[in-house]
Amino acid sequence: MTDSGFRYDAAPIEVKGLTRRFGKKIALNNINLTTSSGRVLGLVGENGAGKTTLIKHLMGMLKAQQGEVKVFGINPVKDPVGALSRIGYLSEDRDLPHWMRVDELMNYTRAFYPDWDVTYAEELLKVFRLDPSAKIKQLSRGQKAQAALLTALAYRPPLLLLDEPSSGLDPIVRRDILTAIIRTIADEGRTVLFSSHLLEEVERVADDVAMIHEGEIVINDSIENIKAKHHSITLRFHEPQPDKPKIEGALSINGKDKEWSIICNCNIDEITSKAKSMGSEIYQDTPPTLEDIFIAYAGVDRSIIKEDKR
Repeated sequence: MTDSGFRYDAAPIEVKGLTRRFGKKIALNNINLTTSSGRVLGLVGENGAGKTTLIKHLMGMLKAQQGEVKVFGINPVKDPVGALSRIGYLSEDRDLPHWMRVDELMNYTRAFYPDWDVTYAEELLKVFRLDPSAKIKQLSRGQKAQAALLTALAYRPPLLLLDEPSSGLDPIVRRDILTAIIRTIADEGRTVLFSSHLLEEVERVADDVAMIHEGEIVINDSIENIKAKHHSITLRFHEPQPDKPKIEGALSINGKDKEWSIICNCNIDEITSKAKSMGSEIYQDTPPTLEDIFIAYAGVDRSIIKEDKR
């Protein structure tokens, strides 16, 4: 194992200025992303936004065309053994050898990792209620995901990368994977990055969220800060409005006549003052869900983000 770049004090994930093109399409555009140890980072974005492409760079499957990617200070392309020995990876495909039994899969994977924890692997086997003698091809989709996760966890990697880990799984399996396992790993001081289109799950288990839209990170903050900075407000005007009200920081504006619903990244005191100057008042102010915020960014009308200041 080559440890030339490994540093115990290095960030588990450090991405600087990463840009990736596939032909004329820009898949990732100047991505900057850093994680701290012991945190769960939710990576969200619509299909084709660049989530899997980013994870493939972290795995060393793709070489950065511009910028740099490091895992614990290691370039995963230049030192794949040093990087991958510290990463547990679960792909959306769950590509497992179907001819193997579950116990054979465990023994096969164990041979590649000197730090494989036999006791922990047996515990996970019981938690997931997997039959060690069962053939992989006979497992349900959820059981295959659990078997793949077991092999990614049993050598206790300091970084776990999960690409759509609960795609197509029933609620009970999703709960086992996302709540029990991910939270336990983070509490042990290890780091988790998981991509998902299930925003409720991300909101429930993540400490931080990075939101990718059209290859760019539009949000990168803690859940607490994101919820504090964004508002879902309803403006009620004294007179019907022929056009959308101009609100700085607005991500989405819907409504008509006297009542308009707005999702905004804004200071609520400034919006209150602005509302009064426009002949309206804030009728309702509620915390938006992560899904509300995501939809607002994904469908943003950029012409309304900044009002005309004169």
